[in-house]
Amino acid sequence: MPWRKTSVMQERLRLVARLAEGEGMSEVRRDFGISRQTGYKIFNRDKNDGLEALTDRSRRPVRYANPLPDPVSAMIVQGKKEKPHWGARKIRERLAGDVRIPARSTVHAVLDRHLAGQFPAL
Repeated sequence: MPWRKTSVMQERLRLVARLAEGEGMSEVRRDFGISRQTGYKIFNRDKNDGLEALTDRSRRPVRYANPLPDPVSAMIVQGKKEKPHWGARKIRERLAGDVRIPARSTVHAVLDRHLAGQFPAL
């Protein structure tokens, strides 16, 4: 018996069709191996928005909450270029002035983004 190939969209359509025929959510979700919450999410998307709503959606955030200003990033990169042996913690401590100091992990992320491969590992 050959394997049956189905797409995610086909599976979602099958789920909606079974629910529309009157089967209960508990039985259908068990057969599909999904949670009750996921079952209702798929069913309600179809009911409210039609077939286009059953396609995969992007998980990428619409916006980032607190982007780091470019001058602060530039100060971090400049600090690393001036003192290559300093790490994120020390550079963060040395940021001065009217700048809102970012978290150490943010400083480290900026260094990773801008200076990848420029400094040898110890």
